[in-house]
Amino acid sequence: MKGKLKREKYFRRKRRTRAKVKGTNKRPRLSVHRSNRYIFAQLIDDEKGATLISVSEKDIRLKRKLSGKGNKDKKSQSKIDRAMQVGMVLAEKALKNKMKSVVFDKGGYKYHGRVKQIAEGARKGGLNL
Repeated sequence: MKGKLKREKYFRRKRRTRAKVKGTNKRPRLSVHRSNRYIFAQLIDDEKGATLISVSEKDIRLKRKLSGKGNKDKKSQSKIDRAMQVGMVLAEKALKNKMKSVVFDKGGYKYHGRVKQIAEGARKGGLNL
């Protein structure tokens, strides 16, 4: 019962945030999803209803394995460090596609921890939030 109430509160916060934040082709919405294991970020054009760019922690790990770095970095990095990398990779891809500013959508999450690190990583990568 308690888990159901917690989930309902999350969706209520998410709807409230989404009502205020809209993404366009010039200024897409940077949407964040957090699971216990990974973190995902997308740039979304709400006018078309299309995802323009998506980055996840899985993509970064796969690139690391293919480049030969292996699992050495996995244990030394915290979830917060990996979230910062996701934000920086997203910013790099966005700048290649000539997107300089985005609207940040934290979803139903607090602007704290991994969610905050994605935003800071995107800023550090050159995006305007």
